Amino acid sequence: MNDITPVRDYLTDLQDRICAAIEAADGSARFHEDGWSRAPGDPSPIRGGGRTRVLRDGAVFEQAGIGFSDVSGDRLPPSASAHRPELEGASWRAVGVSLVFHPRTPYLPTTHANVRHFRAERDGETVAWWFGGGFDLTPFYPVDEDVHHWHRTARDLCAPYGGQARYDAHKRWCDEYFFLKHRNETRGVGGLFFDDLCEDFDQDFGYLRAVGDGFLNAYLPIVARRKDAPYGERERQFQLYRRGRYVEFNLVYDRGTLFGLQSGGRAESILMSLPPLVRWEYGYVPEDGSDEQRLADYLRPRDWLAEFA
Repeated sequence: MNDITPVRDYLTDLQDRICAAIEAADGSARFHEDGWSRAPGDPSPIRGGGRTRVLRDGAVFEQAGIGFSDVSGDRLPPSASAHRPELEGASWRAVGVSLVFHPRTPYLPTTHANVRHFRAERDGETVAWWFGGGFDLTPFYPVDEDVHHWHRTARDLCAPYGGQARYDAHKRWCDEYFFLKHRNETRGVGGLFFDDLCEDFDQDFGYLRAVGDGFLNAYLPIVARRKDAPYGERERQFQLYRRGRYVEFNLVYDRGTLFGLQSGGRAESILMSLPPLVRWEYGYVPEDGSDEQRLADYLRPRDWLAEFA
């Protein structure tokens, strides 16, 4: 359990595999890598570095970002020590892969995934470790077939790790975490979310790999079905408006964003999740009976597998 190398190796390989798959699905643009590290003498309290990769202006993806990071520090930021006060004053190390893909057509959902491992030490002894992660889907014009496939894939990957009970718990956690309280709506149709998983290292690492590997199984079939969907200016403007909700969540509620910024992390890599274009509109109300109004019914916790069985 003290060797973080297998986790790190898995995460770098996962980043490579997802990049290759998304480039193939896009068929036009490629990821450009921005490797970074904290040089000796850097005033930041964070040590380490990472690989930030961004694909821009593709045929399918307006922007797709996926980053790997391996960072450490001598003291946890307030957002983390408040969550786990017993770790105050401990040194820490975190490795993870995080991605957000913003498609061009409004009919292909935005998506996010993250898998990570955290370890804290005091006086040379490990005082805590855990795995966290998940994936979620944010459609603007939901298609029931896509939502059902997304959740069926999530349920199936949970099968060796607690089965339906694991899926139910982490699906519920996702609904609760990705919730905009000030809007009284979920960020999308959910998926899986988990944190502080530290029961059995080998089993928990296996589940992390299942979630990381399952992301492509969940998302690529939706990409294939929706990537060429035509759209007009109305749909584009609604997409940009709804992207504003994504920004609101990430800057107000997301623990990973707060941890990265408060700990002195690299702002460009942390904020690569934000969409390249977005708009806000005061007092927007969709037309009665419109496809835009239909979205509201999807922005609440629902038993998607039972409804679409």
